[in-house]
Amino acid sequence: MLQGRFHFYEGYSMKEVVFPIYVLKALGVETLILTNACGGINEHYQPGDIVLIEDFINMVWINPLIGINDEEMGPRFPDMSEPYSFDLIHKVKALDPTIQEGIYAHFSGPYYETRAEIQAAKIMGADLVGMSTVPETIAANHAGLKVLAFAVVTNMATGIQKVKHDHHRVVEMANQAAIRLEKLLLELLENLT
Repeated sequence: MLQGRFHFYEGYSMKEVVFPIYVLKALGVETLILTNACGGINEHYQPGDIVLIEDFINMVWINPLIGINDEEMGPRFPDMSEPYSFDLIHKVKALDPTIQEGIYAHFSGPYYETRAEIQAAKIMGADLVGMSTVPETIAANHAGLKVLAFAVVTNMATGIQKVKHDHHRVVEMANQAAIRLEKLLLELLENLT
């Protein structure tokens, strides 16, 4: 289990952001379960909801596979038709039939997105918005890992919520949802073994 991650907005290169994924592959890991805190674009969500990510939109326009490819790590052009394992998503849905699914839009941050950016993401089909997870997902698929990702909606996105963003409130909502997410993850892990 890894705790935390490197973020692109912290000044790390994309290769540095995803380095831990390739370490996990080298250690024999076959399944990667990611979590994040994010904003909700879909108005059926509310802060505190846990959402399964079913697909992503990379709004950063850069990805960790750009550059020389190491064939030992994965193919030059990996398939992204199933970035998040349908099998794992179905297993989670069997444990919690009420859990929602959504499409995650990845922005670089470290600012909360503008109303126009959120509107563009919404038009493209995004339900969630955040500043992580997608580089790791791309690298994990490249490395041949099965991926599952949970997003904790900590706030509604700009233009959806009517108040300004408060990072302390975001952290508070993430901490509240962590207990439910931990319970769900433990149940899932018991069912995977």
